[in-house]
Amino acid sequence: QVQLVESGGGSVQAGGSLRLSCAVSGYTYSSYCMGWFRQAPGKKREGVARIDSDGYTRYQDSLTSRFTISQDNAKNTLYLQMNKLKSEDTAMYYCAAEERTRDYCPWDETGYKYWGQGTQVTVSS
Repeated sequence: QVQLVESGGGSVQAGGSLRLSCAVSGYTYSSYCMGWFRQAPGKKREGVARIDSDGYTRYQDSLTSRFTISQDNAKNTLYLQMNKLKSEDTAMYYCAAEERTRDYCPWDETGYKYWGQGTQVTVSS
């Protein structure tokens, strides 16, 4: 059974940094897609960043300069480093995973089968 468990969220002042972690267990696919999504109150869940088993990354255009997605395969952990946080980054952050079956990983949330429970990030100005 695949399990994803996020951690690292919290409250931070604008301009600060946080690193989110997503511990993955029970995932046996050698070729995979993993992503970070977020959902602010009253808004749709949106893609933040994704990474595939080859290490290829993609970001939401507006976040490229501040967020970095990475993975530690030895620890089965996905990370999201968030710098220069803004109040508009306040949201619940989720990690997601799916077997990679195409040349590219899906960006939309509907392309991911496995999800964590989320971790809250609150940025105060």
